[in-house]
Amino acid sequence: MWLLGKMLGRLIRKGQLIVTDHDGREYRYGDPASSPLRIRLTDSKAAWHIARDPRIGTGEAYMDGRLVIEPPHDVRDFILFVMSQGDGGAVRSTNPLRRLADRIGSVLDQNNYRARARQNVEHHYDLNRRFYELFLDADRQYTMALWRDPNGTLEQAQIEKKALIAAKLRIEPGQRVLDIGSGWGGFALFLHRHYGCEVLGVSLAPDQVQFAQERAAAAGVADKVKFQLIDYRDVTDTFDRIASVGMFEHVGLRNYDEYFAKCFDLLKPNGVMLTHTIGRLKGNGGTDQWNRKYIFPGHYLPKISQMAAALENTGWEIADLEVMRYHYAHTLAEWYRRTTANRAEIEAMFDARFFRMWQFYLAGAEQGFRHGQLVNFQFLSTRRRDALPMTRDWIEREAARLVAAEAKLSA
Repeated sequence: MWLLGKMLGRLIRKGQLIVTDHDGREYRYGDPASSPLRIRLTDSKAAWHIARDPRIGTGEAYMDGRLVIEPPHDVRDFILFVMSQGDGGAVRSTNPLRRLADRIGSVLDQNNYRARARQNVEHHYDLNRRFYELFLDADRQYTMALWRDPNGTLEQAQIEKKALIAAKLRIEPGQRVLDIGSGWGGFALFLHRHYGCEVLGVSLAPDQVQFAQERAAAAGVADKVKFQLIDYRDVTDTFDRIASVGMFEHVGLRNYDEYFAKCFDLLKPNGVMLTHTIGRLKGNGGTDQWNRKYIFPGHYLPKISQMAAALENTGWEIADLEVMRYHYAHTLAEWYRRTTANRAEIEAMFDARFFRMWQFYLAGAEQGFRHGQLVNFQFLSTRRRDALPMTRDWIEREAARLVAAEAKLSA
């Protein structure tokens, strides 16, 4: 407990944290006048497991039931409390060799050749159809929602997100669109519904592709909205528009030039591409060891400068860039709420350890957007400068039209 206590003593400056060790002894950190958040360690080795490498040790201790957050608080309260103490960076190991090994591991983890890229995607996205239904919106949008009203519903916020991206693409009837990382097909169907365009969605997640194909068939548009289990690098046709929403995080830094060069070749000369991704305002974008091991192997979160350099290197012009703050924090908080509300079904589907792992992932990600360096970027890129209007006023106008049109369809 000594090493963990030393670390917490330096960290906790706001509020109060009370730690009850396995032997019943209590340790208090922070402001003694504040209402405390209480945690309990259930075995003699838990404190050392956390202290030697907080990034992975805390998550594993919670997953294994060795770290218990006492009611009325839960793991989300604990993570947001701890990470609000400093500059928003993750709590790091004090061992420089361990930090170096973590950086090396992050670099090696990004070797996303074709076979490994498919394995990485299947690890996360092919868990279970029903599982994702329990915490996503009805359209299964598994990316940031756009909260024009912070008190609104997740379903409405996801419609706002789809409308904004569609508006930025400035699609014209009859055009062909490539949707890279098409998920469960909702965005591709949205585009066809409002523009009558042909859409090809590509993904490496078998169950997602199958489900999206089923949706297109049920809507009677399978001849216009198609989904293929294929790596984007193996697509050979050309398109008027390309959308990449929530896929770029899986590309890996060393593959950025290859990615944008391939997309450049897939786009017609007067085409437009939108890339929507989680990104970092600064710092190293390597994913920490816990997330690499349990959630997103092969993951890397870019800085603007890294994306911009790759776009410039491969012939693109950047036509528009929007940095979107806090929207994902609201989204993750709602996913966490829905996950927790469905605890019994999730534990029956998997087990209690999986449920706690998912809680820790969602709460940890939320803190990155609330207190850390995480935001979302939307890059619009073109091959020709005259592919889009000189001003941005068409974007909000068209997005509002699409939202209104969706409301009429559901009325």
